[in-house]
Amino acid sequence: MVDMFVIPVFLALDAFAVSICIGVFLKRVSSVQALRVSLSFGFFQFGMPLIGWFAASYFRKYIENIDHWVAFALLAFVGFNMIREAIKCGKDGEDEISKKGGDPTRGMILFLLAVATSIDAMAAGIALAMIDINVWIPAAVAGLSTFLLSLFGILGGSRLGKKFGDRIQILGGTVLMGIGVKILIEHIFFC
Repeated sequence: MVDMFVIPVFLALDAFAVSICIGVFLKRVSSVQALRVSLSFGFFQFGMPLIGWFAASYFRKYIENIDHWVAFALLAFVGFNMIREAIKCGKDGEDEISKKGGDPTRGMILFLLAVATSIDAMAAGIALAMIDINVWIPAAVAGLSTFLLSLFGILGGSRLGKKFGDRIQILGGTVLMGIGVKILIEHIFFC
């Protein structure tokens, strides 16, 4: 019973880390941006276990073979771009994001980040189906905890970005790539 509450919160930690990185990247976060990220991450973290649970009997063998590679590629791509932008833009680069349309709180970038951070939640939904546990409570806990942690993360990351500038953005990009590597290593060596 405890696992129905603990596991979903741990699944939210990747989204929390990515939210911090987004806040660091932007340095100035509006309430609309913070809500957009938090709602998107929370929605996907709620929905992916449901998808995994319902699709487990049909697509299990396909999802298990590639989910870690997809998450790794998406996080590595976004992390690399954060580092590249930090180096390229320098100290005056914080407004470059809006000029180039690269706001990570909208569009395809936000979608890719939400998917990348919730792929493990889909795998958890598959696991819940395999051991015959109802998915609704863990999915709701995952969605709510992800929403709250993401909101806290993006706002806290924004403060860090203002204080430490591009160095923290480089660290944030490195963390995103590290999360991708962690997911890959866990699936290759421990699953």
